[in-house]
Amino acid sequence: MFSNNYYDITEWNVGNPYEDVGEVINSIIADIKSRQTDSDINEGGKPGAVIYIPPGDYHLVTQVVIDISYLKIVGSGHGFTSSSIRFNTPKSELADWHEVWPGGSRILVDISPEADDEEYVGAAFYVKRNGGPRISSVEFSDFCIDGLHFLDDGSGETDPENTYTNGKTGIYIASAQDSFRITGMGIVYLEHGITSYNADAMAIHDNFIAECGNCIELRGSGQASKITDNLIGAGYKGYSIYAENFGGLLITANNIFPRGTSSVHFAGVVRSTITSNRFHSFYPGMLVFQDNCSENLVSSNHFLRDHEPWAPMLAYDNGLDDLYGLLYISGNNNSIIANHISETIDTQYIKPSGATPVIIHVVSGKGNYIANNHIVATTEASEAQAAPNSACFSTQVEALLSINKLEALDVTTVLIEREAVQNTILDSGSDVQVVIDKTVNAFRATPTLGA
Repeated sequence: MFSNNYYDITEWNVGNPYEDVGEVINSIIADIKSRQTDSDINEGGKPGAVIYIPPGDYHLVTQVVIDISYLKIVGSGHGFTSSSIRFNTPKSELADWHEVWPGGSRILVDISPEADDEEYVGAAFYVKRNGGPRISSVEFSDFCIDGLHFLDDGSGETDPENTYTNGKTGIYIASAQDSFRITGMGIVYLEHGITSYNADAMAIHDNFIAECGNCIELRGSGQASKITDNLIGAGYKGYSIYAENFGGLLITANNIFPRGTSSVHFAGVVRSTITSNRFHSFYPGMLVFQDNCSENLVSSNHFLRDHEPWAPMLAYDNGLDDLYGLLYISGNNNSIIANHISETIDTQYIKPSGATPVIIHVVSGKGNYIANNHIVATTEASEAQAAPNSACFSTQVEALLSINKLEALDVTTVLIEREAVQNTILDSGSDVQVVIDKTVNAFRATPTLGA
């Protein structure tokens, strides 16, 4: 049955979606608004619409502006493939590749923001509406947003495609909103993948968001939202997941790759949950709590920190040394329970040289409960670096699976600074592995053989 609230961008009568899909979608939104003018007809009146993006490549020159509720923009495939691997592969090899660019229902972001533009200007999809009620139930599903290229950032890096800088954002939500859904998306090579202000009941689920400067940023404030079942990996300059002034955020069942500055960074986040995730990083600062994060639960996660094995990215890191900690905690009454934390790194890569790496670093706060964490720290003899043209996949998998030559590495499993008091540390390191003032904190050591 035909519905006038279903639109196919390739069948719309305004614009050419292959040349500027932004113009086409804006025209469709204008049509929806012109037809759905009454806010209350028989307890309805504004059902919204679906905009369908068939598989294909669609350039976006004009920013899409969304100011209506109940709009779903949907494609037929997230189309993700690694642009970083492509740009770091010799051109002579690309001629034999089956495909080179991302595919599926693909939006190619051709917006070119200037350096002094406001941050929303570079967004492919810009969501904003004033007045009441808050804009609600906007959905993005099953298509690819591709930023195409990174640019020279003036740092003198040899390859601009590795800067993670281009001023582009995939989805930028500026207004307070309710019950947004972002599912099944492929988001790649954007400086900011998803940026949302003042989110309530947002679901970011089952997406592939990687090779972006920052992947997910929940800014302003928010509550009762979830980031679940995603594959995520930011660049060395930015966050894989960032949230500020949030309550009731659920981060579960995500697989977060290297190279983000942090896997999860909380600023002023309270009463939120990080459980059953797999975190992998090449740098310290995997999990960061700042600005009085309180009453958060971090449980049943697997943290792995090792060294960057892929030759094209060896020159980059997040600037933190190994005394910072893999988990950096500033706040009160947080629970860090039953996590498995692995650090495997050759001693030549420890910074500063000769330092004892810190795993869990409680910088300030009281009432934090750190218990039953299994911390495995190992090193192995140095081996030759991978050849410059070694495949990223095989190089990283080989590094992950290398366990035969491992030896124990001395680490500080938990470091409690003087500013942190009334904390409880149980079974998360032996007496020699935990640095703590036992007169103002409670401590029980992990038993050791012969003790």
